[in-house]
Amino acid sequence: MATKSNVLTDSSWLSRIDQLFYKLEVFLALLSGIAVFSLMILAVISVGGRNFFGQPLPGYVDWIEQLMPLIAFMGIAFTQRDGGHIRMDILVSRLKGRFLWAAEIISVLAMLFVMLLVVWGSWEHFLRSFDFASPLWSRDSSMDIAIPLWPAKLLAPVAFSVLCFRLLLQLYAYGRAFANNSLEPVAVPLIEDAATLAAKEAESVSGAEHQLTR
Repeated sequence: MATKSNVLTDSSWLSRIDQLFYKLEVFLALLSGIAVFSLMILAVISVGGRNFFGQPLPGYVDWIEQLMPLIAFMGIAFTQRDGGHIRMDILVSRLKGRFLWAAEIISVLAMLFVMLLVVWGSWEHFLRSFDFASPLWSRDSSMDIAIPLWPAKLLAPVAFSVLCFRLLLQLYAYGRAFANNSLEPVAVPLIEDAATLAAKEAESVSGAEHQLTR
């Protein structure tokens, strides 16, 4: 069956791994959403403190720096699984069968190569900040209230490693689809035509209107 993101599932081991790993991606995306909400609360506290007590939240910018990796990176694998990243669907949608799966394999391979380099670089960046022998295990800290920066720097290689596993999973799924000439492989987002997208959007809007009128 197809989910709302048009990712097909079945009883195969590939689909089971996809659904299990998707739970982790949803959890990381939830953390990203909580970080956004926390940033809003910090902004209210800082502005309220400045207006009513003449004192903004100490280290407000420092906390923003700590939360930004959560906001920017933790939902990236979740978005990749659901096919939410920007892509050239207007071109890829014209391909069918093995030509389509070959194009998807090439694009996923390119993304995987880049992300492996990013994981390596971000991990090295984290290692330059982390030190067991230093106070709070940190060689550097934020400018205002001296928050250790290594936790924020660790989030980047962690999030990108999760994305790399997702790309490997999709690479296998596309490779199997290419080998079997499958029409609807599991564990990968399928391209929908404009008519299908419009129908889903209309259904979503009509559903929301129905909820409001109840």
